[in-house]
This record gives sequence, structure tokens and C-alpha cells, in this order.
Amino acid sequence: MGRVSNAVTIGFAGLAAFQAALAAGAPLGNAAWGGAHAELTSGQRVGSGAAVFAYVAAICIVRGRVAGRRERPYRWGTWVLVGILGLAAIANVASESQWENYVLAPVAIVLAALCFLVARTAVIGEDARQEAFNPSPRPHFPE
Repeated sequence: MGRVSNAVTIGFAGLAAFQAALAAGAPLGNAAWGGAHAELTSGQRVGSGAAVFAYVAAICIVRGRVAGRRERPYRWGTWVLVGILGLAAIANVASESQWENYVLAPVAIVLAALCFLVARTAVIGEDARQEAFNPSPRPHFPE
């Protein structure tokens, strides 16, 4: 699971760096926000700045879940990320920007799949650990 969480961390960190560059005014708008403007409007730049914090939060959620955190934000957070990234992939495919179609959509799909693995594997791992510490009594079948 360590490799998966490392891959998710690298993916979200890359997206955070991209959004930070957009927020700072880099002319990369053709690859974001629908690709309508090479340079983003001030509202879009604020949105890109907020996205940086969202990606950092996503890294914390996934890393915490892999570390075995059982609190609700970690358990549900990974599933929420799967849904959000799925919707992001659909939006990027529907975009007029080829950058979003051919780069950001596949990135969102891969990150959604990796977050699904983290969410699902963490649940399976918890069940196995719980059974190891609290084994259920063996059923008794009358003869």
C-alpha cells in the first residue's frame, strides 16, 4: 500500500504545483478552467489557489488512511476523493481543452482508481486485523 500512497501523493502534489503556478499567474490557462483563457481571470486564480489547499488536504487524507487512521474524515474522505475525481475526469473529458482531455482526465482517472484502492484495501485490512484480535467462536453443528 506504500507504493500506492506514494503514487497518490506524487499525483496530488503535481496537481497542487500546477494550480499554484496558475494562481501565481503562469500562462497555463489553456490547460485548465476549460482552456478558454491563456491567462486566468482573478476569480479563476483565486479558485486555483483554493485548489492547492484541497490537493494538500487530499494528500493528508490518503496518507492518514494508509497509516491506519480510522477516524471518519479519513474513512469517508478517501471515498469522497474517489467520487470527486470521477466527476473531475468526466468534466475534463467534456472540456474543449485538449490539455484537459488528454492529460488531466487520465490523471483524474488514475488518481480515482488509486484512491479506490486505498479506501477499499484499508477497509479489508481493518476487517482482517479486527478478526485476528477478536476471533468469532466457531459454529457448533449438532450431529
